[in-house]
Amino acid sequence: MGLLDYVNPLQGTKSDFRYSHGNTLPLTAMPFGMAAWSPQTHEAGGTWFFHPHHRHLEGIRLTHQPSPWIGDYGHLTLLPQTGPLLLSPDSRSSSFKPEEMQVSPHYFGVSLQRYRTRLELTPTERCAVIRITYAKGQQNRLIIAPLKGESQLTFQSEKRRIIGFTRGHTAGVPDNFAMYFVFQFDTDIFMEDSGIFDGEYQPLGTYEGTGDKLGAYVELNIPESGVVEVKCGTSFISGEQAQLNLDREVGGHSFGEILSKAEAGWEERLNRIVVESADEENLRTFYSCMYRICLFPRTWHEYNEQDEQIHYSPFNGSICRGPMYSDIGLWDVYRTSFPLYSILFPSLLGEIMQAWTLAYGESGWLPKWLSPGERSAMPGTLIDAAAADAVVKGIGGFDVELLYEGLLKHADRPATDEKLGRRGLELYLQHGYLPHDRFHESVSNTLDYIYGDFCIAQIAKALGKMDDYERFMDRAQNYKLLFDPEVGFMRGRNEDGTWQEGFDPLAWGDPFCEGGAWQGSWAVPHDFPGLASLMGGEEAFVRRLDQLMAEEPIFKVGSYGLEIHEMSEMAAADLGQFAISNQPSFHIPYIFARLGALSKTQYWVRKTMAKLFNSGMDGLPGDEDNGSMGAWYIWSAIGLYPLSPGISEYVLGSPLFDKVTIRLENGRQWVIEAQNNSPANVYSKSIHWNHTLWEHHSLPHEEIIKGGVLSFSMFSG
Repeated sequence: MGLLDYVNPLQGTKSDFRYSHGNTLPLTAMPFGMAAWSPQTHEAGGTWFFHPHHRHLEGIRLTHQPSPWIGDYGHLTLLPQTGPLLLSPDSRSSSFKPEEMQVSPHYFGVSLQRYRTRLELTPTERCAVIRITYAKGQQNRLIIAPLKGESQLTFQSEKRRIIGFTRGHTAGVPDNFAMYFVFQFDTDIFMEDSGIFDGEYQPLGTYEGTGDKLGAYVELNIPESGVVEVKCGTSFISGEQAQLNLDREVGGHSFGEILSKAEAGWEERLNRIVVESADEENLRTFYSCMYRICLFPRTWHEYNEQDEQIHYSPFNGSICRGPMYSDIGLWDVYRTSFPLYSILFPSLLGEIMQAWTLAYGESGWLPKWLSPGERSAMPGTLIDAAAADAVVKGIGGFDVELLYEGLLKHADRPATDEKLGRRGLELYLQHGYLPHDRFHESVSNTLDYIYGDFCIAQIAKALGKMDDYERFMDRAQNYKLLFDPEVGFMRGRNEDGTWQEGFDPLAWGDPFCEGGAWQGSWAVPHDFPGLASLMGGEEAFVRRLDQLMAEEPIFKVGSYGLEIHEMSEMAAADLGQFAISNQPSFHIPYIFARLGALSKTQYWVRKTMAKLFNSGMDGLPGDEDNGSMGAWYIWSAIGLYPLSPGISEYVLGSPLFDKVTIRLENGRQWVIEAQNNSPANVYSKSIHWNHTLWEHHSLPHEEIIKGGVLSFSMFSG
């Protein structure tokens, strides 16, 4: 049995606009692959185009969507069809049995009851091989349907091929953006019964054209076996590059051969962590989360005929040299995913950082939320934290000096476009905070800027730029300007220095992003001792966190004016004001450990894992967000957590498994053991590192990458 057998891509898919169990898609794709595929059950659902309880399939969708809140681009659907030609999503859809649909990272298979046809797919990084087993004795075709925007399709029947492009997107692209594709069939196309249709689903009767949402219906000469193979290549560079990608990644290989390669690629990634446990459900949850952390960021570079890395720049519309990665929000992943990559995939992390250094050269600014270009979602410029964490941990492969130049730019120079850099930078530099009466989400943005300044200081120190180090470390203390001792929370502050009126810690929004004062007042990961001093000391801080966990999980909609899904999920979780459904609360239970109350961390983390995470369709307590929530579970399950990215250490927690072996890229192993472990035994009476009693609250990264054994002796308390 391979580790792939534990992965359930349907984890977290039972979601909608009002309530998220993950807001995930069941993606069949290679790790960090450029092209991903998902069943589409409801195109009219917009970005919620799949739900596991639907029983009609409109096609298998080539998707690049990183989140339903961001949207898709370069997307199209494929559906085999028999009998009369029907083109709209509703009219062409077929019933299927969801319980019999096979969705794995490396394989998708479904039987279409209406058409008595089976569709299978296996991926490569930028391509896929589709195998269709048609019913005999009928007209048999394939529908290719781009979903949005201008597209072009050309039949090359003599080559058994269709080529084209789609410019469909949501945002974040230059005017010349296109996703190019080529479909290569292993059988003849009956041209007299094939054609192009438009966005109104009307056949146009030609075999070449450009227009809005052009699709193709391809009548096929079915062999006696009924089996047809279709090889699909994609590119963001050109049609020729799509063909080159197809030739390089698929070539003459069969469906079975590509399937075996995809399986091996996934097993290699999953085997970076080998878990030993008698609890099958915990294993399924763990490896489903491992799958999630290996999907984003999405590879965006390709290889030319000289085997050189090149990419279409979503920033300037040119073809540029070097790596590129996209479809990721730095605000989400700096907290958990990227620190995990620093241990599991350090070479990949270095290449990702180099890609974003190149993005700085191509756009003039470092990225915040990419899909595929800058979308500017969420507060702050948290590439500061991702970059600092990589630098202090010695991750190589990127131009640190050039990256530092980009970090200095958004920390010191206002941008004319508010999507770029730091909004309100002039006033932030003037006052040390964003004024509440001038800016939405002023506290959340300010705290993220301040933490970003701390992180920039760490890179300055590593580069020997001590004047910059001192300057940014001074700025990193400005969080104290927003702490109101009268209410005991961070609070919006006006430009004249007065406090926000009508303060209510249960009200969401206004100065806070996707939370309120209970969730957003502890975003000082670089200086918890300093934050504790504002509260009267570490013991007082611990009591305040105890209160947070014991409060009723109630909320007021505040400036949102309606109940957003994060509010609903916090109330349903019933863990006080700890909103594990959203990233700003991820670190809250681990602050206990930093303050010397490890047992409280262990209690709340283990309770959260047991209560709110599983491998099922409702298996996540909120938006999974590009691997960030999956990574939270992985960290928590192995017994550590990156509480302060940019500081090269991990606070201790409560390991879920008897034994975990992490295979490091340098050839060494890091083993985590939990003696006397059980669901009841969540507390540690002693911890040893390499057989020496470990009495600290954290473990340095430098120790971990040397390899060794971290041993917990557990008891019930």
